[in-house]
Amino acid sequence: MPSAGRILQTMTSAMLAYRSGKWFVGPISRRYFSRACRNVHSSSKTEEEYDIVVVGGGIVGTATARELISRHPTLKIGLVEKEQKLAAHQSGHNSGVIHAGIYYTPGSLKAKLCVEGLELTYKYCDEHNIPYKKCGKLIVAVDREELPRLDALYERGQKNSVKDLKVVNASEIREIEPNCQGLKALWSPHTGIVDWAEVCRSYGRDFEKSGGKIHLGFNVKAFKTVAESQKKHSVDSTQYPVRIISSNKALRSRYCVTCGGLYSDKLATLSGCSLDPQIVPFRGEYLLLKKEKCHLIKGNIYPVPNPKFPFLGVHFTPRIDGSVWLGPNAVLAFRREGYRLTDVDIPELWEAVKHPGFQRLAVKNILYGIQEMYRGVNIFAQVRQLQKFVPKLHLHDVTRGPSGVRAQALDGRGNLVDDFVFECGRGEAGRRILHVRNAPSPGATSSLAIARVVADRAETTFKL
Repeated sequence: MPSAGRILQTMTSAMLAYRSGKWFVGPISRRYFSRACRNVHSSSKTEEEYDIVVVGGGIVGTATARELISRHPTLKIGLVEKEQKLAAHQSGHNSGVIHAGIYYTPGSLKAKLCVEGLELTYKYCDEHNIPYKKCGKLIVAVDREELPRLDALYERGQKNSVKDLKVVNASEIREIEPNCQGLKALWSPHTGIVDWAEVCRSYGRDFEKSGGKIHLGFNVKAFKTVAESQKKHSVDSTQYPVRIISSNKALRSRYCVTCGGLYSDKLATLSGCSLDPQIVPFRGEYLLLKKEKCHLIKGNIYPVPNPKFPFLGVHFTPRIDGSVWLGPNAVLAFRREGYRLTDVDIPELWEAVKHPGFQRLAVKNILYGIQEMYRGVNIFAQVRQLQKFVPKLHLHDVTRGPSGVRAQALDGRGNLVDDFVFECGRGEAGRRILHVRNAPSPGATSSLAIARVVADRAETTFKL
């Protein structure tokens, strides 16, 4: 590494020219000076040091950072996010529903944390003056073949301790939703709506008020140990042995927790973990009910899920801003953060398509997949599905709306990984890194409850 004197000599001997009122450094000196400065930066004490760094500024990452610093206020904790704002992806591109925990396998973390998370969410929103609405949810059977599945779903909700869940008949459906029709339905009065992006930003504010620091524009490229870094950069501290490296900056930490959402598997592989379960992105395209027609819908109206198909199906979702979203369909996204049909990343697309799990899923559900793609192109095909529940809905009542991307973890057999997944890395650095590898819907509803679980695991794993 060049000495400080050599760097000073280079600076003072640099070729300078004055053109149009600006100073320019000559090309040879500029290259040398830039390289020297990079070496000094890499080895200096300017790399900030933390006890824990949380990677990911979505709702799970911010909730986790908030929970950790509330439990351990004497620790120095940082949060890094690759975008220039929090909640830039899934946390800011979702339907905004506060789920009650009806659908999930009894005894699973999903079921437990969703029911717990709903209560924590309402309490948090009350304490922080975040607007929400308990508009409720109807899960409506429109065909007789759906009735046994609806009854089974009710039993599941009971096992999951979903509060005040009840079965309603056709006339009661009309009382709750005057424009909805069905043979029978489940009524969940505590299902609600909220702006999850605002909740996420509020978590971030709590974290900063408690002494945490947020680094935006920090796209993690590698995890290294100090020992590995010493080979190139004379870093001698072992108190903060993990280097978290972006393209233009690095932080050092004792421990790290990753909550990477759409890139959770990539972050895990950086610390030696297997790529499986791999994230395959699915884009959901919504329609919007025109403003003058929003009175047709009061609360959430959902179909009875069909276990033969991998995704839920189209539904009606009122929003906290007064709009109503319809849908979504579910199609393969051509990049992990591809919210439009024209968003394409060839390497990411190829990675998804060649995954054995995706190939098996696609073959198993080929007809379903074709129908989903068709509904994405043909609005009327999606409206026809919605008319089963609300016959008064017409094609001219809707316009194209926003899209979201679901980070769906798939195993090699083509199964959707349904529960939350946590894993530690491998090797000297990896053992100090805890990954949240899968936190799908109801990840937002469960965020405060997930944060408690992650903090518990971090305390046990890292012996905090």
